Amino acid sequence: MTLEMFFQHCFNALTLGSLYALIAIGYTMVYGILRLINFAHGDILMLGAYFVFFGTFAYGWPWGVAAVIAIAGASVVGVAVERIAYRPLREAPRISALISAIAVSFFIESLAVVLFTGQPKPVVQPEWLLSEWTLGNVRILKLTAFVPLITAALVAVLLYVLYRTKPGLAMRAISKDIETTRLLGVKVDNIIAFTFCIGSALAAASGIMWALRYPQVHPYMGIMPGLKAFIAAVFGGIGSVQGAVIGGLVLGFVEIMTVAFLPELSGYRDAFAFILLVLILVFKPTGLLGERLEEKI
Repeated sequence: MTLEMFFQHCFNALTLGSLYALIAIGYTMVYGILRLINFAHGDILMLGAYFVFFGTFAYGWPWGVAAVIAIAGASVVGVAVERIAYRPLREAPRISALISAIAVSFFIESLAVVLFTGQPKPVVQPEWLLSEWTLGNVRILKLTAFVPLITAALVAVLLYVLYRTKPGLAMRAISKDIETTRLLGVKVDNIIAFTFCIGSALAAASGIMWALRYPQVHPYMGIMPGLKAFIAAVFGGIGSVQGAVIGGLVLGFVEIMTVAFLPELSGYRDAFAFILLVLILVFKPTGLLGERLEEKI
């Protein structure tokens, strides 16, 4: 492998890892507060991509306008899922909420097949993202640089909200002790809904960029990215935003570099992610930055 090819693969890995990181943050935020794996998160990603598709194709909106409306629409769907499927089960055993999450995922996918059909549809890619930068013998699509930059900006905004605002303080307090936080006068239900809103917005943003990177949309496009982002969240330490980012980047590099150096194993690319999950669960179940939680009886 030449040095130019190595750098080319590094940029591709950074792009893929940034997408995984953005999706993984949604998983880790919801788990940090409710100790719940939101299996419908990948389907919110799919809806964000579809909203942009219909905004640009059916209504002729500019791509930027369609993206903003898609993120807003996906946020509303995320809040509705929390209100309908999860909030009534807040006091129920966790297995009930887990089953509800799986049911919501299947429902959204099946509804998408009915409404949008199962046929993959092309995605409008803005021309300015398809041009290239040339650094020596390395050619970089602007899209390849656009994804990590947008991810970094969104993560920076999220960290500001978490550590510099009152809703962020409330979210961190709920993650430690939901009942005590409620006794202190915090409107816990509103904060949880706000968490789902932010997580769904990030999922929609990642879905939009995923559709730009792999230019087609279909009802099941969120399944594999969602599973891999969950692995990234577990690897980084589920419940930690910083860990989700690190886990996403590591997973992106593992996938791309393994195939780059061992192209004969490209057919097993998805398997590497699950091997990574098994290893982290065996040797460090709490992940890189995760904390061991103790159940109070």
